[in-house]
Amino acid sequence: MAKQTNASAKEAPQFQAPKKKKKWLKRIIALTVIVALLALFLTQCMKGGVQTASGSYLPATAAVQDLTVAVTGPGTVKPNDTYRATALVKGEVLSAPFEEGQEIHKDDTLFVIDASDVETAIQQAQLSVQSAQLNYDSLVRTRNDNTQDRQVKANASGVVTKVYVDPGDPVAAGTPIADILDRDNMKLKVPFHSVNATAFYVGQSATVTVSGTAETLYGTITEIAATDSVGAGGTLVRNVTIAVQNPGALSNTSMGSAMVGEVSSSASGTFQYGESKQLIAKYSGELQTLDLNEGDKVYDGQLLGEFKETKMQDQIDAAAIQLQNAQLSLQNAKDRLEDYTITSPIDGTVIEKNYKAGDNIDPSTATATGANAFLAVIYDMSRLTFDINVSEMDVVRVEVGQKVTFTADALDGQEFTGVVEKVNINGTTQNGNTSYPVTVVVDGSGSDLAAQGLLPGMSVSASIIVEEIADVLAIPVDAVQRSETPYVFVAGEGAMDDKGNLVDFTKLEQRTVELGRNSDEFIEILSGLEEGETVFIPNAASSIMSQMFM
Repeated sequence: MAKQTNASAKEAPQFQAPKKKKKWLKRIIALTVIVALLALFLTQCMKGGVQTASGSYLPATAAVQDLTVAVTGPGTVKPNDTYRATALVKGEVLSAPFEEGQEIHKDDTLFVIDASDVETAIQQAQLSVQSAQLNYDSLVRTRNDNTQDRQVKANASGVVTKVYVDPGDPVAAGTPIADILDRDNMKLKVPFHSVNATAFYVGQSATVTVSGTAETLYGTITEIAATDSVGAGGTLVRNVTIAVQNPGALSNTSMGSAMVGEVSSSASGTFQYGESKQLIAKYSGELQTLDLNEGDKVYDGQLLGEFKETKMQDQIDAAAIQLQNAQLSLQNAKDRLEDYTITSPIDGTVIEKNYKAGDNIDPSTATATGANAFLAVIYDMSRLTFDINVSEMDVVRVEVGQKVTFTADALDGQEFTGVVEKVNINGTTQNGNTSYPVTVVVDGSGSDLAAQGLLPGMSVSASIIVEEIADVLAIPVDAVQRSETPYVFVAGEGAMDDKGNLVDFTKLEQRTVELGRNSDEFIEILSGLEEGETVFIPNAASSIMSQMFM
C-alpha cells in the first residue's frame, strides 16, 4: 500500500534541556500522574497487542478481530412494578392481614378501615332510592294507563249499530260509546243425537248447509252442550254450536243444518250473529275526537277516537329527577365504601408496612415525605429493570431485543445481562442536547438477582450491544488522529531498525485512513491500512514526564 507523507510530520519535537536546578515538588506530583497514566496505557497495550517504544510513541498492530459496538450509560435498578398504598379516608384500621417480607397476590386485602358511618349512609340512600322509584313508577303507570284508556278502540270486529256520544261531550268512565255487531262471523246451533255428539270435540271440522239455497259452508265446532235434552220424537239430543264465515247473505233469520264427519244433525237451527258488544269508556273527561257513525264497519283494536289528555308530564319529570338524585347519592356512598377496603393491584413482596390493626389513619396529616406517607409499599420482584438515557445521536442504533451487559457500582467483579424492552420516543432536551429513555429488563428473576446482591435502587453502568462484527481490521481508538481527514502515524523510511524498533520518530509519516464502526477501545479501518501494519500512538505519559522533569 502506498504511504502518504506530510512534511509537518517530519519535524522533530522540540525538547528542552534539563535544568540544573531540580524541582522536587514538581517531580513528586508528576510521578503520581505518570504512574496512573502508565498503568492505564499498559492495560491498553496488553489488550491490543501494543508494545512500548522508546520516546513519545507506542506501537500497535492493525489486526483482524471481532468488534463489539455498544452504547453506554448509567441507570438505577428498579422492580418490575411498585405499589405504594395510600388511604383516601380516615378511620381505625380493623385488620391488616399481612407482614413485611410476605408474598401477596393481586386483589389480596391489605387494610380494612372502619366504615360504620358510610354503611349507615348506604342504608339510608337505598331507602331513598326505593321511595323515589315507587313514586316514579306510580306516576308513569298512571300516565300509561291514562294514555291507553284515553284512546277509544273497537273491542270487536263488526258493524256499528248505535253511537251514544259525540265529540266534545264530557264522558265519564263506564259510559256506553257505541254498539258493535259482528256480522262477518255466524253461529249455528243444531242438535245431534246424544250418542253421536258425545264423540265430538271442540275444534272439530263441520259442514253446514244453508236452508233454501243449499249453499255449503265449512266451519268449526266451538261449543258442545254438557247435558242432553229431549228432541223431536222423544230422542235424546245435544246442541252443538258451529262457527262459520258469513259469505255475505246470511242474517239472524237464516237457517241451516250441519254434518260432522258422516253424522248429520237431527234438526235444523237458526243462524246467529257472531258477537254483539258494547264499547264502554275507560276514561273520564272531554271526548276530543270520535270518528264513528252508525253503519260503519270496524275492526277489533281499531282506533276510533281519543279523550283530551290530562297533563302529568311535569310531575313525572320531577319524580325522575328525584330518583336520579337518590341513585347518585347511593352510588357515591357505595364508592366511598370501596375506599375503606384497600387491596393490592399487583403480585409482589411487602417492603414496608407502616400501619397495623388498631391504628388510626388520617390522610390529611400524612406528608409525602413522612414516615407514614404510605400505608405499605409492595415491590413486584418478578423481574428487575432500569432506564438508560441515550443521546439522540446514538438512539437510532438502539432496538428492542438488543443484548445489554452491565455492572453494579456496589458489586465488584459481577457482570449481569439484560435485554432492551422499550425505546421511548418521548425525549428530554437539556442544554440543546436531547436524550431518550431506553428501558432494559435484567435477565433472571428478581428474587434470584436479589440473592446475588442486585437490589432495587442500585446504580449500574450499562452497555447496549448495538452491533457485533466479526473479522474486521481494527486498531486502538487512540491511534487515530482527528482532523478534517482522520490519519494515523506509520513508520517512514529509516524510522525503524531491523528488529522492528522505532529509532527515529521524526521519520514517522501521516497516513489518511477511512474509519468504520468503533467500540470503546478499537475502531474499524475500512481503507488506508493493511493487516499487520504498525501504527504509532502518541505516548501521553512520556510527554508529561518530559515536561515535568524539565
